[in-house]
Amino acid sequence: MFYYAYLLQSIKDGRFYTGFTSDLRKRFNQHNNDESTYTKGRGPFKLIYYEACLDLKDARQREKYLKSGRGKRFIHERLKRFLVRTG
Repeated sequence: MFYYAYLLQSIKDGRFYTGFTSDLRKRFNQHNNDESTYTKGRGPFKLIYYEACLDLKDARQREKYLKSGRGKRFIHERLKRFLVRTG
C-alpha cells in the first residue's frame, strides 16, 4: 500500500491545500465534493503535485515538510514554470 502527500490548488481563489492520504483519488473527490472540513466551500480544486510514500509516517512527515517554509520554497521552485500563466 502506498500513501500520498499532495498539494491542491483552488480554482476558485488560487489558494493551496496540502494533505496526505492512502487513497489519492478518493480524497481528491472528497475535496471537490465539499466532503472535507478543511476545504469545504473552496473548491473546485486541481491536483498540482503529489508524492508516493511507502508508509504512513513518511507521508505525514512529507506533508509537514511541504507546509513548512522550506517545503513551500521547494514546491515553488519545482513547479515554477507550471504555475506561471502564459498568454
